[in-house]
Formats: sequence, C-alpha cells, structure tokens
Amino acid sequence: MEQRKLKVGIPKGSLEASTVELFKRAGWRITYDSRSYFPDVDDEEMTCTLVRAQEMSRYVEDGTLDMGLTGRDWILENDSDVEVVQDLIYSKASVKQARWVVVVRQDSEIRRLEDLAGKRISTELVNYTKRYFAERQIPVTVEFSWGATEAKVVEGLVDAIVEVTETGSTIRANKLRIVHEIMRTNTQLIANRQSWKDPWKRQKIEQIRTLLVGSLLAMGKVGLKMNVSKENLGRVILLLPSLKAPTISGLFSEEWYAVETIVDSSVVRDLIPILREAGAEGIIEYALNKVI
Repeated sequence: MEQRKLKVGIPKGSLEASTVELFKRAGWRITYDSRSYFPDVDDEEMTCTLVRAQEMSRYVEDGTLDMGLTGRDWILENDSDVEVVQDLIYSKASVKQARWVVVVRQDSEIRRLEDLAGKRISTELVNYTKRYFAERQIPVTVEFSWGATEAKVVEGLVDAIVEVTETGSTIRANKLRIVHEIMRTNTQLIANRQSWKDPWKRQKIEQIRTLLVGSLLAMGKVGLKMNVSKENLGRVILLLPSLKAPTISGLFSEEWYAVETIVDSSVVRDLIPILREAGAEGIIEYALNKVI
C-alpha cells in the first residue's frame, strides 16, 4: 500500500526561519537550500512546500495543502474557508499580537476614520481594508502597495496607509501617526476542512499541533532540580515560581527531598542565589524542548 502523506505548507518569508526552528524543537528536521521550494523533512508521513504566507490559506482551502501556518490577517484577507486548528505565538518575550493600523502623516488633519471619506489608502491588505471601510459606510479608494508602504504616505502619494506593526517604533521614526487599529493578528495553524475530517490526517495534524504548542510553551523557560532538607522545604517552595505546584519527592534520607520545577529563564540568575541562601543544594538548571 502506498504511504499516506500529509501535505504541509511552511510560510516563506518573515515566518520561515522561526517556523523551521519551531518544527525542529518539536521533533521534525526540515532542510532545504535557498533555491528549493520543496524542503526535505525527516518524517515519511509528511511532505513540505514553501508558500508565501499571503497565499497559504488559499492553497489549504482548495486542498493543494492539508495543513499550513500563516497569519490570521491573510486568512481574513483571502476570506478563506479553512479549519483554524491552533493559535501560535512565536515571541519569547511576550504574547503581543501584531496590529494592522491606519496611519497618516503627523501633520495630517485626519484624526478619525470618518475623516478618510473620499481619500486614497495604500496597503497590502486590500480586500480586508475595503470590507472594513465599506461596513462602516466610509467611501475610500484602496490600492495595493508593492512595498515601501510608509514612504507613500510620507511623500504624499496617498492620504493614508494600512500597515502592520508590533511596537509602532517604525511608524514613529518616519514621523507618522496611528489613527485607528483595524485588526490584531498572529500566526495560526490551519487545515483543509476535508483533511480535518479524514481520521488519519486529523490524527497527524493533532500530533503536530500538540508538539508545536509544547515547543512554544517551552520557549524562554528552563527546568530546575535541587535537593532540600525537610527543615528548609517550606522556605524554598515559597520562592519557586512554577507552571503548577513544584514536584516534590522523598530521597533515600527521610530528612531530604528532591524538588523540580519549571521557571522563566529570565529569573534564573536572580533566583538560584536566593534558593541557595534558603537552603537548596545540588541545584541543576536544564534546557527544555517541550512543555506538554
């Protein structure tokens, strides 16, 4: 019998490196050269294709791909009918979502959406932007931007732009001003609806989902192990931040315990000296690949 395979879309572009690294942490090694659109993956039940995030949902919707990773923004832009399997947040530092915002020059008289009536807007997110303004009955002209979107409003080629931002620093650096937020977006794991109904494919997709989420949860965290005497146990436990209560088990000596927990890596350098002062001994810090 021919080997069944799950066709997986890897987003080409800004999410490419982080997605490949995430799969690596989850247990799948994806390799390819810069000229290849069909990476190798060390799983006989999978094939991978590099696809631009902007197009991913269309290929998943029509069944060319069984599963893919792309932004919520591009799913809405394409108005794609796909199964959203999981929200994925890539940032180690925070869970902030990127924002699509309406932006004008700092000296513009435009202060609110209604002030854009009859104006010209440039953006990559053309279809969603058109729908957004149409739903609010604000007549605008929306044109596609092939790049350098901020420059168009800086030079006065358009009245406003709709652009994606995380911190707003680039917008401020170009002497621009945010008028309105129209959407928040993050990476999503999506599946073709027929593939999601197929028992074998669904099981494979859920396996991937579980391990990807576990890998994301492990980012920025480490494990700590230590030995603690019975008299110091209470003090040490109070010092330990944890996903849940720390694991405590008795050692051969009835007066000592082994304590294990998971903490944010950012606090370890301050936490370990405090734990030592509180009586913890034999402290071991170890890296995590997954937290399931």
